[in-house]
Amino acid sequence: MSRWTCPECDREFGRARQSHVCVPGCTVDETFAPYPPVYREIYDRLVERLGPVHEDAVRVGVFLKSEHKFAEVRPKARSLNLELTLPRRVEHPLVSRVLPIPGGRTAHFFKFTRVEDVDEQILDWMAEAYDG
Repeated sequence: MSRWTCPECDREFGRARQSHVCVPGCTVDETFAPYPPVYREIYDRLVERLGPVHEDAVRVGVFLKSEHKFAEVRPKARSLNLELTLPRRVEHPLVSRVLPIPGGRTAHFFKFTRVEDVDEQILDWMAEAYDG
């Protein structure tokens, strides 16, 4: 997939002149630096089985993109939050909120505090969203 780089913020997007909030990018390490090390371990577990993924890191989190954005990972004070977009609604004990989004897709919000929270079902959904 060819990507367009915004000349203002130097971040990559799937479409030329794609609408976005123009904030400077950073590295994944810089995103996680102020937070407990377990947050980076959780993040690594979430992405470990994915194919080539574009990690659009900014200070508030990491936007995961393949052909489109399929997930957002945001470190917070008490948990690592994942917004995962799927073509249907799914149920899981760690889902804190579910929102329908345009195009018949559904955003699922998870809160993780331990690496063990990321189970096989969540990894399967990550792969499904990535393939998406």
